Parts: sequence; structure tokens; C-alpha cells
Amino acid sequence: MERTSFRDMDCPIALSLERVGDWWSILILRDATHGITRFDQFQKSLGISTNSLSRRLGVLVEAGLLERRRYSERPPRHEYVLTESGRTFRPVLIALYAWGSENFPPETPNVRLVHKESGADVEPLLIDRSTGDPLDDEHTSFQPGPSADDRLRAVLARRNEVTA
Repeated sequence: MERTSFRDMDCPIALSLERVGDWWSILILRDATHGITRFDQFQKSLGISTNSLSRRLGVLVEAGLLERRRYSERPPRHEYVLTESGRTFRPVLIALYAWGSENFPPETPNVRLVHKESGADVEPLLIDRSTGDPLDDEHTSFQPGPSADDRLRAVLARRNEVTA
């Protein structure tokens, strides 16, 4: 069976994973969200090799999630700043934070997500903007889109029958 590349798919999850699908890239975006912008800062934070970091920063720039900006002429140095698209990845990071905190809680967390005014821990919940309903099996389902093939239509139909 021939494997379909992400480029051949019209699935938003697959297309997203093509851009941020390895854990180093997600951690780079996490660090950028925390305000890290310089190559040496990323390297120190992540303990990643220079070659791997260079390659992943390049992929994130090419994907439009980071912008490369020169901050020094001599020697030439660049920083990597979140683009608008990169900033909109924050809710994905928060969803991963919430999922990891619930399913794989560290003994002593190194970071907390808190409400800015009260300082209280935040309990993230994904909701539908128009109804306010949670995005769970009770309130939502995946339905075939216009480009869904017969296999996907059958998979989703079986899943939706089970949860109906």
C-alpha cells in the first residue's frame, strides 16, 4: 500500500503536522511564545544540536510561523520572531499543556498557566465560539468534507454511528 504524503491530503491536521510535526519544532514554538528569539537562547533552552536547530528554524520560517530578523550587522546575527500565524499556535500549545497536565502530570511542574489578574491556575477548555459548548463527543463530531474519499466517509460514518 502506497503511503500518501501530507501534501496529497486535504486534512487540516495532516497539513498542520507537515509544518510542526516533530516535537523539536513544537518546543521551539513554545520557547518563542515564552519570548525566546535568539539562536543561542533556543539552543541553551532545548539542548538541541546546532544543525538540528538551524534546520528546524528554517522549516518554521519557510512555513510562515517564524520570521527571521537581523539584529546585528557585525557579526551578522538573526533573531526568530513569531509571525501572526505563529502567534495563533498558542492555543495549540495550551491544549497540549492541558492534556499533558491531566494525563502525564509532572511531580513538580516547571511552568503554570495562570490568569493574569488573579494569578489563579487556569483550567483550559476548548469550546465552540458560536454555542459555547465544549468540543467533546457529546457536542461535536467530525463529518466528511468536500474532498473526503470513500474510505474516510466510511470511517467517519462508523464512528458517528457508535457515538450517536
